[in-house]
Amino acid sequence: MKKIKKALISVSDKKNLKGLLKILTKHKIELISSGGTYKEIKKLKFKCLEVSEYTGSPEILGGRVKTLHPKIHAGILSKRNNKSHIQDLKNNNFEEIDLVIVNFYPFEKTLEQTNNRLKIIENIDVGGPTMVRAAAKNYNYVTVITSSDQYGELINEIEKNKGSTSIGFREKMSLDAFSETSYYDAVISNYFNTIKKNDFPKKKIICGNLIEKLRYGENPHQQAAVYSKTQNLNIKQIHGKQLSYNNYNDIFSALTVSKSLPKNLGTVIVKHANPCGVSINRNSLKSYQLALACDPVSAFGGIVSCNYKINKTLAMELNNIFLEVVIANGFDAIALKILKNKKNLRLIDASNFEIKNLVSFNSANDSFLSQSEDVAKFNIKNFKIVSKKKPNKSQLKNLIFAFNICRHVKSNAIVLASQETTVGIGSGQPSRLDSCQIAIDKMNKFQNVNDEVVAASDAFFPFVDGIEKLVQSGVTAVIQPSGSIRDKEIIKFANKTNTILVFSKTRHFKH
Repeated sequence: MKKIKKALISVSDKKNLKGLLKILTKHKIELISSGGTYKEIKKLKFKCLEVSEYTGSPEILGGRVKTLHPKIHAGILSKRNNKSHIQDLKNNNFEEIDLVIVNFYPFEKTLEQTNNRLKIIENIDVGGPTMVRAAAKNYNYVTVITSSDQYGELINEIEKNKGSTSIGFREKMSLDAFSETSYYDAVISNYFNTIKKNDFPKKKIICGNLIEKLRYGENPHQQAAVYSKTQNLNIKQIHGKQLSYNNYNDIFSALTVSKSLPKNLGTVIVKHANPCGVSINRNSLKSYQLALACDPVSAFGGIVSCNYKINKTLAMELNNIFLEVVIANGFDAIALKILKNKKNLRLIDASNFEIKNLVSFNSANDSFLSQSEDVAKFNIKNFKIVSKKKPNKSQLKNLIFAFNICRHVKSNAIVLASQETTVGIGSGQPSRLDSCQIAIDKMNKFQNVNDEVVAASDAFFPFVDGIEKLVQSGVTAVIQPSGSIRDKEIIKFANKTNTILVFSKTRHFKH
């Protein structure tokens, strides 16, 4: 146990201070503070010594320098059982500081509120992290608190131990403190890398806030959690049982596709992080029905994502199939009531969710791969018509729709589409020819397509056999990336069969 005699408090977040100050005062703990925290403590009518009076040095540089003083840091860092340290304190008339309560300038919050570089830089805390690191290092003797969320734990510890803290508690707070300083520095580092457009710096720092510890990972023997670079995921669960690791993986996949479609028009059905049905239609019910018709078997137990508000009619239709999750840009009151009849169905409001062109990570052992996300919007300039037969405006629109969905399907990927609706999807095969066959088989099994069908491939066809199989199935137009040594043979085949062929300047694998 370590008795607390002196506490230094310097907090940017001043909420819940009163209850804490009552307990510290009750146990006759002397308070030291500075700046706005000192004023707040005095306003709450508690005794407190100002840091400048304690150190004998005034605050200078507009408050930039106040706690950066030997008397403060010697008091925090001194080893209480070290004779040399004890003598140094005596010689310099310094005293031990047993409790450090600090939270930092709101750098992250400032980033959300302004692009003003000067304001952002001013909110980089120097003294706070320095004191926290010192206290955390010296946890054998010093207790460090870095968040108002920890006040309750501190109060319980002090009350239980009559003004003292245990080594176990101090060690736990030290761990949290180092996590806090690391996260704070990571956010600052990432800010500077962002403004310099340095996505791949010499030292890469990944920072995140724990959103939720999950029951398990992909399988029950694996542990899992979900983190966010911000304080939340910008998705709100409004009904259903706890989300699992697989649910989150599917949700993020579904939202990536959903947000790439025209707003208020698109329905996406995902199973095992793969789209199994997508449709754009102004009628929300029809949009869902068309997406479902692409592969109703795979949709069972899947996730539906709608980039529009779900109404009563659609809610009744959704309840006709077993689904794990339904995502939407809000739910009508009646729709919500209908869907809540299934107590385990997870309902997610993604109205505030945005796809950002950030860097993604894929870890393996003690290494990780990093790359920019493949989320850029397509436009006509990305494509080149290489066949003699030219697509009309509607055909080109349908081809680009299919190509956009294709980049979200696990490679090798083939997407068949008609009227901006998928009618067959072949995914995740080592052979592109097999993916073609799967997409065709799905179409023949579930569809009775009267309109023309187009096909999209996420990479070039290495041989003519792939595009030949598609054309034999009734496909009239194909879109694919260029770059094969056999591109000329593919173009020749397209012209021979009167097939529209469009080349993309970019490839879109998704492994």
